[in-house]
Amino acid sequence: MKRNEPVTVTLIGAGFRGMIYTDYAKSRPDELRVVAVAEPDERKRSRVKEKFDLPGESCFSSWDELFAQPRQSDAVMICTQDRYHFEPAMKALKAGYHVLLEKPMSPDAEECIAMGRQAEEAGRILTICHVLRYSPFFRTIKQLLDEGRIGRLMSIQHNENVGYWHQAHSYVRGNWRNTETSSPMILAKSCHDLDIMLWFAESDCQSLSSYGSLSHFKAESAPPGAPLRCLDGCPVSDSCVYYAPNIYLHADYGWKQAASSPDPSYEARYQALLDGPYGRCVYHCDNDVVDHQVVSMDFANEVTGVFTMSAFTEETSRTLKLMGTLGEIRASMENNEIELRIFGSGRKEQITLTDPGGHVGHGGGDHRLVRDFVQSVRHYGEYDSATSAQASIQSHLMAFAAEKSRLERRMVTLKEFS
Repeated sequence: MKRNEPVTVTLIGAGFRGMIYTDYAKSRPDELRVVAVAEPDERKRSRVKEKFDLPGESCFSSWDELFAQPRQSDAVMICTQDRYHFEPAMKALKAGYHVLLEKPMSPDAEECIAMGRQAEEAGRILTICHVLRYSPFFRTIKQLLDEGRIGRLMSIQHNENVGYWHQAHSYVRGNWRNTETSSPMILAKSCHDLDIMLWFAESDCQSLSSYGSLSHFKAESAPPGAPLRCLDGCPVSDSCVYYAPNIYLHADYGWKQAASSPDPSYEARYQALLDGPYGRCVYHCDNDVVDHQVVSMDFANEVTGVFTMSAFTEETSRTLKLMGTLGEIRASMENNEIELRIFGSGRKEQITLTDPGGHVGHGGGDHRLVRDFVQSVRHYGEYDSATSAQASIQSHLMAFAAEKSRLERRMVTLKEFS
């Protein structure tokens, strides 16, 4: 392709994340053009067809159908569920496509390594959607570290405050509730955060220890008399913050409501609560992922890190403290605030980011990720993506090691996954 032409892309998996990433083509048609879609759900497939005015022959009901045809585009965006990343990614790379792959790469460590190897053998780009690396918030922190503003980095504390409502929606009732059908919480939700800590430390993680469990969202915690479904006569409907009708039946039709029912009508949403996953009592679901977890990390350059993920927070946010030999950084992503303190100075330097980049998904990282991918395709061989597979595999292995440590209750070295 010529550098002044838009990169053409095929979307595989037209769910929420796929629609966000392809929105870039609407705002920057000179850089990106969606030319095909592969999606088994007819409603979702038709939505992409209409949005990008695609001909019928460019709309496929499966990735097998897509890959049976000549190459449709320069690249593919793979935004399927976690356990359906490996097969289309491998087929796309072998077919000559560059690939933008939603995180996590795969719930299987060997598959992650195999995809990275396949990208190298095929000479194709494989970029992982670690969008936080692209947000102005985390990039500003990284710049402060690179400039030596707090001296040598010694310790990292990183908190992922999942939020009680987000845990209930996505990890109790939703698609990422069960390890067997999705992946462990530390991988599905927090591989972003381990990747950021690895990026900040600038050194290999040697070993880690992890503890955590599913402690609250289970049958033993259910209020007396709570039925299997909220609409089956819940005795605490007036006081339960997880009461499904209050979340999914109000007038707004946002992303949570769309997840419960693709049809925005009240009748369709009500029916979805009667027989769909989002109408279940949060204490009577088939979830098994943890609702809180801690990971302690030892990096090769003597940096230490502690990561805490918890469902039991009011806000959905990320907060950090980075401690160096000359000072410290305290930061809140939710507030877009970074505070720099230099030892002995008595001063606090406050950095407030007022522009998260127009598109605020992940602090402005979503569309910056796509822009980076476009540039890497346009300038193939001359430009390295910030979240290439090779840069991302180790943080995935850290997540696998953390889950192994949690389950086996022992320290795990990264060498065990080499």
